[in-house]
Amino acid sequence: MVHYTYRFEKILTIREQEKQQTEIAYKESVRAFEEVATKLYEMLKKKEDLIAYQNERLTIGATIDRIHHFATFIDSLEKTIAELQTKVIQARAKMQWHEQKMLEKSLEVRKFEKMKEKDLQSFRVEQDRIESLYLDELSTLMYNKKEIR
Repeated sequence: MVHYTYRFEKILTIREQEKQQTEIAYKESVRAFEEVATKLYEMLKKKEDLIAYQNERLTIGATIDRIHHFATFIDSLEKTIAELQTKVIQARAKMQWHEQKMLEKSLEVRKFEKMKEKDLQSFRVEQDRIESLYLDELSTLMYNKKEIR
């Protein structure tokens, strides 16, 4: 019996490797996005806590210098938050880009796998046909051999 070999096996292997590399890049972009988003969350929480503390201090009574210090610190936090928001947007865009590439690579691999399945099925049908012809020929020879005797 003839051994089956897929004619696009090397291409399929390369596409699978590209898909794996794309998946790794996507996972890395997700990790980077989560890291930046966590920092943003922490800064927003810190600002919220600081404002709550400042309001508490204002009801008790605080010096002008202390109020000015809080205001300066909150402005600094807001600048940091704005920078982190920009980084989060960029990280999300990068993550979505990698996700799109990963989906494209997955589809490409799936197409080659489907082609392989169809090719294998055709190969099997052809092998069955050849085997059937062989058996027919063999039975004809056997019949002729019996007739001659």
